[in-house]
Amino acid sequence: TLRLSQTLPVSTAKVGKTSLIMTLVSEEFPDEVPLRAEEITIPADVTPERVPTHIVDYSEAEQSDEQLFQEISKANVICIVYSVNNKKSIDKASYVLGYRVPLILVGNKSDLVEHSSMETILPIMNQYSEIETCVECSAKNLKNISELFYYAQKAVLHPTGPLYCPEEKEIKPACAKALTRIFKVSDLDNDGILNDNELNFFQRTCFNTPLAPQALEDVKNVVRKNMTDGVRDNGLTLKGFLFLHTLFIQRGRHETTWTVLRRFGYDDDLELTQEYLFPPLKIPPDCTTELNHNAYLFLQSVFDKHDKDRDCALSPDELKDLFRVFPYMPWGPDVNSTVCTSDQGWITYQGYLSQWTLTTYLDVQRCLEYLGYLGYSIICEQESQAAAITVTRDKKIDLQKKQTQRNVFCCNVFGASGSGKSGFLQAFLGRNLVRQKTIREDHRSYYAISTTYVYGQEKYLLLHEVFPDSEFLSDADLCCDVVCLVYDISNPSSFEFCADIFKRYFMDSKTPCMVIAAKSDLHEVKQHYSQSPLEFCKRHKIPPPHLYLALAACLLV
Repeated sequence: TLRLSQTLPVSTAKVGKTSLIMTLVSEEFPDEVPLRAEEITIPADVTPERVPTHIVDYSEAEQSDEQLFQEISKANVICIVYSVNNKKSIDKASYVLGYRVPLILVGNKSDLVEHSSMETILPIMNQYSEIETCVECSAKNLKNISELFYYAQKAVLHPTGPLYCPEEKEIKPACAKALTRIFKVSDLDNDGILNDNELNFFQRTCFNTPLAPQALEDVKNVVRKNMTDGVRDNGLTLKGFLFLHTLFIQRGRHETTWTVLRRFGYDDDLELTQEYLFPPLKIPPDCTTELNHNAYLFLQSVFDKHDKDRDCALSPDELKDLFRVFPYMPWGPDVNSTVCTSDQGWITYQGYLSQWTLTTYLDVQRCLEYLGYLGYSIICEQESQAAAITVTRDKKIDLQKKQTQRNVFCCNVFGASGSGKSGFLQAFLGRNLVRQKTIREDHRSYYAISTTYVYGQEKYLLLHEVFPDSEFLSDADLCCDVVCLVYDISNPSSFEFCADIFKRYFMDSKTPCMVIAAKSDLHEVKQHYSQSPLEFCKRHKIPPPHLYLALAACLLV
C-alpha cells in the first residue's frame, strides 16, 4: 500500500499531492483537483516490480490527525509531498518522520523553480534513516511521475535501511554478516576467493544467467581499481565481494543485493526465513527419516573442502570454520563421544557422516535447519532441503514383507546402573577402557552411532542408552528396532533388572531382544535370579548372552 500524505495545515499553500495521483492515473494534468483523490489500485501487470500498488490520499480538510496516523500505521511506504518553491512546506515535512515505515520525500512543482531543493533536503535525509530517497517532480509537466511511484515500490521491496549506513558510507553489520555467509557458501572449494566458475554459478543461482568472460573481467577490474585486496589469484575475495555490494547500493541498485539475499533465504530483517530453514516435510506415523544419496554427496563435499590437511578428520579449527555459516555452534563436546574420532579426538569422516545421520533420524527438523545454513538447496539446485530426506515406509510393512530398504537402525540399551552400558556404547565406537576414562562426565553421550554390515550391506547402527524417568518406560523408550539388555557378570543383582524389563515390556513384543554379558574380563558370579541368564534366554527364545560384536546379526531377524 502506497499512501501519499500532505503534512500541512489547511491555511498553508497546497503542495500538489492530489494532482500527482490524478496525473499518474490520467497521464495529464487535471484542470480541477478535489480535496482528496479516491483510493486507487494499480494492477501488478502494469508496474515495473510486478506488484499491485494501492494508493491512498490524505486531506487535512476532510480528515483528522487521528485518521492520518491510522493510515500511516497501515502503510507500507509513505510519500511526503512538499513544494520546492515553498520552504515552509519543507520544514513541515518532519510531521510524520520517526515512524518505522519507508519514506519518500517528493518535491513537487519543480516547473516553478530553476533550482533544486536537494541542498535543503539532504540534512533531513541524513537525520532520518527511514527516508529512502528524494524525488523532484512536476505534476503539471508530467516530470518524474512514474519514477516517483517506482521508487515508492522499490522502497518497500528493496529498502536501503537494513543494508546501508549513509553516515558511515558502508553496509551495516547485519548485511555484512549475511553476505559473508553467502560468500562462504558460494566458495565451493573454500580457498577464500570466488573463481570464475564459482562466480558464474553464483550469477546463475541468483539471476538465472551466467556472466560473459569479459563481464567477469570488468567486475574484477572495478574492484581492482578501488581496493588492493579485493582480487587475489584472479578471484574475488570476501572484501571484494562486500565492496561490490556496497557499490551497488551506493549507485541505487539495492535490488541487486536484495535479490542475492532473498535467493539465499533472507527476509527484510536479514534473518533466514522459517520457510527457508524449515520446509514442509510430511512424516507418517511409524516412519523414520534418513539422508538420501545426494545429501551424503553434498555433506561429503562440505567435509572435503574444510579438511585442509587431508587427514580424513576435522580438527577443532576446521570444524569451527565449517560451522561459520551457522549463527551458533551446533555440535557440542558430547558429539565427540557419540561418533568415531581419530587418536587425537577429532571427528573422522565416518564420524561426521554418522552425526548427520543421527540428527536426521532423531530430529529431522534440526537437520533441515542445518542443511539450510550450509546452502544445500542452492548448491544442489533443489527446491528445498526436504529433497535431501528419505522418509522410510511404515515399519509394520517391513515386518510383514520381511525386508526393508532402511539404512539406519536403532538399538535401545537397557541395564541396571553400573552394568556397563556406557562402556558398551563406547566399545562399539572402538574405544578401549583407557580412552573411555579420558571422557569428561559432562561430555558423555547417551548415544553412539557408527556403521556396521548386515548381510554384506553397510548400515548405520544407533545405540541409545535408556534411563527411565520413572518405573514405567515411555513410548519413546520402547520405540526401536532391537533391544539390548546389558548385565554385569560380576554383580549378582545385575541380571534381575534385565529380566524385569523384558517381562514387563518386550516378552509379547515383536521387537527382537538380546542379552549382553558385560565386563566378561571379570570373575563371573551367580545371579540372584530364579534362572541363570542362559536358562532365561532359552526359555524365552532369546539368543544366548552375546558380546556386542554379535549385535548386528539381530537387526533384520
